[in-house]
Amino acid sequence: MAVVTIPVDDKTIHDELGIRAELAALGVEYERWDLSRVSADASAEEVLEAYAAEIDEMKRLGGYTTADVIDVTADTPGLDVMLARFDKEHTHSEDEVRFILAGRGVFFLHQKSDAVDKVLSVEVGPGDMIRVPRGTEHWFMLCEDRRIRAIRWFQDTTGWTPHYTGSGLDQGYQPLCFGPAYLGARATTTISV
Repeated sequence: MAVVTIPVDDKTIHDELGIRAELAALGVEYERWDLSRVSADASAEEVLEAYAAEIDEMKRLGGYTTADVIDVTADTPGLDVMLARFDKEHTHSEDEVRFILAGRGVFFLHQKSDAVDKVLSVEVGPGDMIRVPRGTEHWFMLCEDRRIRAIRWFQDTTGWTPHYTGSGLDQGYQPLCFGPAYLGARATTTISV
């Protein structure tokens, strides 16, 4: 499940309803979806077939024309160049919609208004579906294992180009992931109680 962190408020949210409420205030949609329909090694075609009903419903609701599966690992050729496109604050001229199948990453969402100017981080992982509306100032980083597999929706794949804000705000943030890698190596013991 996602973890939402708001450093300026010294606040971390772990429960689904709290996450939904906090993100809804930004116009961001968050849901938990079932992962049991496909195995971890399912092909992209099998994933798209297994989630066809949800994909079609999202297309209908959001005006998306296509969906695909992205599969990124630490060994993906050109990974650093690809990630450098999205680790600076930017907007898109269409929604950014992801259903995470494997791996973890962090969306940093910049909330600006007359009353507030703060950044929320949303660590997403397997089972999380997030829709960041067009025009939302944000950036994205992978967690330590540099792995993400997700279904993506597009209204127009050419519209998914990042439009950088040039704020430099992103330079003050690093991904802090609370997933399995955060806990470190596990110790074993033969001590019994």
